[in-house]
Amino acid sequence: MKLFISFLVSVLLLTGASAGAQVVPSATGRQVSITAGGMASIFQPDYMGGWNNGVFAQASNQPLFGVGTYVDVRLRRWVQFEAEGRWSRFNALVGITEDNYLIGPRLPVYHFRKTTVYGKALGGISRMDFGSIYYGVYGRYLDITFGGGMDVKLTNKISLRAADVEYHYWPSWENSTLKPYGASVGVSYKIF
Repeated sequence: MKLFISFLVSVLLLTGASAGAQVVPSATGRQVSITAGGMASIFQPDYMGGWNNGVFAQASNQPLFGVGTYVDVRLRRWVQFEAEGRWSRFNALVGITEDNYLIGPRLPVYHFRKTTVYGKALGGISRMDFGSIYYGVYGRYLDITFGGGMDVKLTNKISLRAADVEYHYWPSWENSTLKPYGASVGVSYKIF
């Protein structure tokens, strides 16, 4: 019996000693962060005005330039969202412009040192002003967007959006579909 009691006491002492030796984290990192930025864009608008046999839009050969803003919200490593607004109104062929208002999930695909490569799938509304072809006429359309890019952290608060490419799909554009695509660059500031 004495052997059993001394064995039990030894096990309890060892268990208590190892439990007390566990390291408690000295600090935890903040998971939630919000970053806001601005960007400049170049897009192929996929419409140059007029209709091809009254059925399909004709693709534009003149790029459309624009400015925009974006907000990235990070709740956890794999739970992130992006919202963006873009106003493509410069270099407009016959006054045709496009504005986009999108939101959706953002997925960090690869992280290396200060660089993060990401993918995103956004949805929202886009507005097209038909310019001098149909003066004062515009339309709002469903916009489904797939894209990705690369952010490079310059300081603790400032990041460079070195590249951001997007493919837009407007499934119910007039009597057809529209597929604009383009690229953006920008700078962002981490609010918290």
